[in-house]
Amino acid sequence: MKQQDCLRRFIFEEHGVRGEWVRLQDSWQQAKQHQHLVNDAVDAQLGQALAAVVLLSATIKFKGAMIMQIQGGGDLKALVAQASNERKIRGLVRSEASVAGSNLQEMIGEGGRLVLTVESDNADPYQGIVGVEAETLADVLKTYFSQSEQLDTRLWLFANKTHAAGLFIQELPSGNKDKADWERLEILANTVTREELLSLDCEDLLHRLFHQEKVRIYEPEAVEFKCNCSRQKIGGTLVALGRSELEAVLRERDDIEVDCQFCGAQYHFDKIDVENLLTNPAAENNNGSPTRH
Repeated sequence: MKQQDCLRRFIFEEHGVRGEWVRLQDSWQQAKQHQHLVNDAVDAQLGQALAAVVLLSATIKFKGAMIMQIQGGGDLKALVAQASNERKIRGLVRSEASVAGSNLQEMIGEGGRLVLTVESDNADPYQGIVGVEAETLADVLKTYFSQSEQLDTRLWLFANKTHAAGLFIQELPSGNKDKADWERLEILANTVTREELLSLDCEDLLHRLFHQEKVRIYEPEAVEFKCNCSRQKIGGTLVALGRSELEAVLRERDDIEVDCQFCGAQYHFDKIDVENLLTNPAAENNNGSPTRH
């Protein structure tokens, strides 16, 4: 059986280099179910972003999440991908009705930037920013790591209608700094093809690329689509708008309806709900008000 919807970590035992492999199938299909993907190129960009954020989430050592946001002035307005430390993923796309361009840089347009945020349950968020000045997400992330982490890091990312996959290698912070070893491994990894990464299981791919190296492969970690939206979080967003804004909306309609952009869940707040939110948020969040999915 093919390995799907899982992450595999590996390490080169004789070198200070670690790696990861991921392939998404069902989680990829579920993540894009509620997104309007205007063409195959936009579809592929979201798939690559989801594969990338799973790989990057495996580099954090605490309970939290990795959030990647790409924005610019082009036809592709925003691309967001998120993965928790438990490999729960979700993503969204915002674009014009027609998106021109064949690569990320062309689609995202002038002023494009990638923002990578690491959220921790026990610490303030960490955020890094880099310009979208390369054609592929993999190359943008290579620049990001070169500037912010100062660790040699490479990613290879591919996606089609059915699968999204990625390969990641990175030097260890305290590892063997032999530049020749890194360069050799990078050259070998760079021979990977789109077809191989989308179709071969982890062991088969690593044997094809690194059969002369001692590679230790760890057990699979399951990846699944799961949105973390909730009535409580949506309520908090509404409260941030302020009483006057919310009351202005309610003068025009019976309730406020908020749709989750990631999963399509619908949340409804009537006048009583909103008043409870503004005066006693904790009570409103537990009063059993209906939420329609």
